[in-house]
Amino acid sequence: MYTQSHQLAHSYLDAKRLVISAGFASEIDWQEDVRFDSLTEERFLREYTWVVFSSGFRESVLRKKFHDLMKAFRGLTCVSDIVLNRGACRRAALRIFGHEGKVRAVLDTCKMIHLDGFLSFRSRLKTGGVEFIDYLPFMGPATAYHLAKNIGLDVVKPDRHLIRIARGSGFESPHDFCESINAIVGDAVSVVDIVVWRYATLYPQALLPGYVPSLL
Repeated sequence: MYTQSHQLAHSYLDAKRLVISAGFASEIDWQEDVRFDSLTEERFLREYTWVVFSSGFRESVLRKKFHDLMKAFRGLTCVSDIVLNRGACRRAALRIFGHEGKVRAVLDTCKMIHLDGFLSFRSRLKTGGVEFIDYLPFMGPATAYHLAKNIGLDVVKPDRHLIRIARGSGFESPHDFCESINAIVGDAVSVVDIVVWRYATLYPQALLPGYVPSLL
């Protein structure tokens, strides 16, 4: 029987083709390849720092500064190196990005991991998921999901794009919306998330009340 969920899945595949044809296949490939079990200290540091500093800023602005920000934090490769050089890292980072709270968040999280040990910290991440991430410095409901996706946890970030489209499709939450597509198409919910999010950025009219592009 052809159901509403099947119609939604077909619409999702249409949207995915549009996203790929617009040049964003690499974003989908990246999300598909991210695996939590292969998470390293270096990758966590870089993803955490990216999410902290992207909060409230346009991606294009941060991307221009991120290489220098990495250098300020000694490459974002080793928490022990950052902890041992905390003062120098703080001064260098503030020259690149003058936000004391965000700089302190990275330094404090590095200290936490240094004291805990990365393997133990990663175990707590896996067990606690988004709830554990939410307790890290400068994390909140949206940023915790953002970081969880970026480190390989199969979750949906409930941002305004996903909320609007999910509700417009008759679902109570973005997670339910993405799971409905996952059940038929097989794409991880985190992949469905990034496809729908990128589609919404390419077609802003998808966020207008009552507007149902290929997704509904």
